[in-house]
This record gives sequence, structure tokens and C-alpha cells, in this order.
Amino acid sequence: MASDERRDERPWVRFYQPGVPAEIEIPTTSLVDMCEESVREAGDAVALDFFGRRTSYRAMGEQINRVAAGLARLGVRAGDRVALILPNCPQHVVAFYAVLRLGAVVVEHNPLYTAPELRHLVDDHRAEVIIAWDAAVAKIADLPRDLGVRHIVAVSLIEAMPLVNRWALRLPIPALRATRDSLSGPAPGALPWRRLLENDPLPDTHPRPAVDDLAAIQYTSGTTGQPKGAMLTHRNLHSNALQGEAWMHDAQYRREVFYALLPMFHAFGMTLYLTYGIRKQAHLVLLPRFDVDLVFKAWRTAPATVYCAVPPIYARTAEAAAERGVDLSSAKFCISGAMALTDDVVERWESLTGGLLVEGYGMTESSPVALGNPFDASRRRTGTIGIPFPSTEMKVVDPEDPDREVACGDDGELLIRGPQVFRGYWENPEETARVLLPGGWLRTGDIVTQDADGFTTITDRAKELIITGGFNVSPSEVEAVLRGHPALVDVAVVGRPAPGGGETVVAVVVVEPGQSAPTTADVRAFAKRELAAYKVPREVVVTDELPRSMLGKVLRKQVRDALVDATERP
Repeated sequence: MASDERRDERPWVRFYQPGVPAEIEIPTTSLVDMCEESVREAGDAVALDFFGRRTSYRAMGEQINRVAAGLARLGVRAGDRVALILPNCPQHVVAFYAVLRLGAVVVEHNPLYTAPELRHLVDDHRAEVIIAWDAAVAKIADLPRDLGVRHIVAVSLIEAMPLVNRWALRLPIPALRATRDSLSGPAPGALPWRRLLENDPLPDTHPRPAVDDLAAIQYTSGTTGQPKGAMLTHRNLHSNALQGEAWMHDAQYRREVFYALLPMFHAFGMTLYLTYGIRKQAHLVLLPRFDVDLVFKAWRTAPATVYCAVPPIYARTAEAAAERGVDLSSAKFCISGAMALTDDVVERWESLTGGLLVEGYGMTESSPVALGNPFDASRRRTGTIGIPFPSTEMKVVDPEDPDREVACGDDGELLIRGPQVFRGYWENPEETARVLLPGGWLRTGDIVTQDADGFTTITDRAKELIITGGFNVSPSEVEAVLRGHPALVDVAVVGRPAPGGGETVVAVVVVEPGQSAPTTADVRAFAKRELAAYKVPREVVVTDELPRSMLGKVLRKQVRDALVDATERP
């Protein structure tokens, strides 16, 4: 179908920033080919910047080939899964592309996950090789005994820092505390990362992945319950990088400085930095976690031009910059996601930068970005999640009958179709069939309204996920852990809106008859044994009973509404 005809079908295209195409050219090459093109063209330009230590594109490419050769010697073959348990660091970028170079599959994990959380995921994808931050190795050291993990490669952040400028270790940053405490080296039995770098580069003749091969498995709660592995192909991820490039129409090759604030183990961070950033041959400033001291230290020598984050990070950066007199005017391209972007955050940020802060929308299953506001003050509409990206279609349907579209302006479930939509869930055909409809439409589980121009507003989340600090928390996962508490007979986990944006995880519990009500500290301590810190409830509310449907299902929306009413009541 011709591009002009597609424009007629999609009213939102007329609101694209001038120069943004209605369609991208769907890629026919893999992410490996994309990365190698950037290495050839960018050469000595800075690729990675970690606490002031810089790595050129040429050097990064050589490291990728050496690590790929090392992984091949460990037995990694095409189609094998290789788990990464890493914060943002140079080794993360190199490992990502080294795994892909072999035709193997990257499986990303949060290094702050607990041992039980990691065990559950590794048991699902059955990776035989794990590349992990040395501070996280102890949590997975026992996996080889019963899950078939043959090799654990330990990564030291210290070794990636400047030899004479390790000032970061003196900062009181939780993400680095474990690094400071791990100077004695990796756990016994783990292979040091530097051993992989000692290999001769992988021969250029080694087989490469095809564009439709599986590239990554990203775990997500999707629209329900326990984490599921979203299968993303090279074409999915490469397409989303090209869509992002089209959307940031004015971004220039080798001229942009991306601040990697969001974790690369998250789908948004993966696309922003590992694929789109490398595609643009950008200077990537890698931060293991957000901290204003680290941000402003880096800003002195490499001011950010691309600063994508979640609303709380924008608010904290703006507040600190105003207090310290830091000039943020270099930040030209700023996209917010994961939670609602408020007018006050937008106004504050734009008053300090002079640029635009726009909101977008995505989910892991769409690689992840699917909609966004134009980078044009006269076209963007604050308060909406924007309009579909190039080569992306959307429709709003009756959640009970997804074949029936609702009238313009009415609430309905958002469906997405495009080259970035995932292949399905890893070894889970039932869930795949539930969210991937005939014709390639992806059910998002989000309830939205769409105006006549295509601008879309989220009105409710059918999937009941809690968004805290930019991360998704599955209520079902937390509830399953808390039901093991001996003093609790029932529990509902919901999100209470937080003043600074996002939500606070709250557990509403029913106490076992004859038992004393546990304290919040007791419940939190119990949950911390099984759950990452951001999933642990911040509040515990005791109630006599929980509202249920006629089928016995806990009505979380009623629980949440009651909490909000109680909070707002004078």
C-alpha cells in the first residue's frame, strides 16, 4: 500500500513533526549488522563513558568480538540463552552484542532481584551461561547444581572505571556499595570477565543471526500475574530503533550525548541505549543508577542532549539543578514514560532547559515504544500518551469483544499492530494466544480514549500493574509471597497514588483468627526474603475482609478506591 494511502487511513500522521515519515523502511538486517555499521562509521568517536573512562566505537567493537569468541569457547551456540544480570556499565553493552553476534539470545535480569526471583526466571529460560555483576554472583552461585548452569561470568564495575579517577567509590550510593565491598574478587567458581577479553577476536566468517531470529527474552508481567518471557526478534528491536530515529527527526549521528539513566535490563532502557543509541553512534554516558551527584559530575564534561527518564527523575533533576545553578539547556530530546507526566513537571523542566519534554507509551511486548507526542510545541498534547509511531497502527476496542471498535472518545482497550510487536511468550502458547490476536494485533490491557486526531489518553489499567519508580509490580506476585506469612489469611496488593508521581505499593491484609496483627516492619521483612526491594509493600493496612466478585475473585479496584478515598478524606 502506498504511503499516501496509509496517511489517509491514519489521521494522526498529519500531526507528525515535519520530516517524520508515515512509514519506516522495515529492516532486513540484524542488530549485529546495525552495530557493526556503527563501529565502522564512528571509529574513534566515543561510544561508552563510565565515570569518565571512555571507550571508542572501534574499541567497543573489538571487545564485542573478543567476548563473543570467549563465549563460543564456553559452548554458547546459536539459539542458546545467555542471562545478563548487570547494571548499566560498559560490560553490559559489550555482553549484549557479543551474545547476539553468536546468534544466541540475551535474557535480561534486574541485578537487584532476590535469589528466589532469579531462580524462578532461570528455571524458565534455562540459560547455561550467566554474565552477572560480581556483587550479585552469590545469589546465583547454587544454580549450577540443579538448573544446569554451566558457567557464571563475574563482572567487576571497578575494572571499567578510570584507573586514576575512581571518585565514585567514595559516594554514598547504594548501587555502588556492593561494588566497594566486592574488591576481593568474584565468588569461587565464577570466571572473571577479563578472561573473555583475553581471547582472539571471533573470525568474521562465524555465522551471523538473521533478522527474524530471536534476539532477546524480556520478562514482564504482561497483563496478568507471574513474569512471562516476551520474545523479541532482531527485526522487532531494530524496527523500534528505526522508529525512534524517525521520531527524533533532528537528532544527529555522532553528535548526541545519551544519559543512560534508565536500566538497560528494562525494555525502555534497552531500546534507548543498546539499540537506538548505538544506531545513532551516540556518546553513551552510563550510570549504574540515577543519582544527581553522578549526573552533574558527568554534565561538566559531556552535557546531555538526550535525557529520557520517568517523571520523578525529571522532577529531582530539575529541583537539584535549580538549587545548584546547573545549566540544563543542552537537553534537547526528552521523553517520559512508565507513568503519567504531570503539567507541573513539564513546566518546571522546560523552564530550565528551553526544550520539550514529551510523553510516550509502550510495553515490553512492543519492543517497547508504540506511541509518543511529537517533538513540536504546536503539535504535542501534554496529558496524552501521543499518537502512534511510524509504521504503527492502533485501534480502541471493547475489552469483552476485541473485534468491536468503540466510538471515538469512548473508553476501550488499546490494540497495537506494527513491526515492533513481539513474537509471543517463551514456551507459553496459552498466554500468547490471549494477547496476540488474528491479524497481528497486540492486546495491551490498557483502557484508553482516542480523540478524532488520534491522540490517546490512558484512563485505566485493566492489567492492574502497579508502577513505582518506573518499574512494574505485579500484585499477584507480591500477594503469592505474602500469603505465606503465618499470621495472614488473605491479602490484596494495590497501588496508592504517590504525591511525586507513580504509586506506593500497599498490602491490605486479613489476619488469621486468633493471631496478632503483624506490624508493617514484620510484613516487609518477610517479603524481602523473596522480593526485590521495589516490590516490597511500603504500607500494610489491616481489614476484616476483602471485597470479592461472585466468583470469589478479590476486587482490587474496589480495594484501591477505598484506599484513595481514605487518603483524600479530611
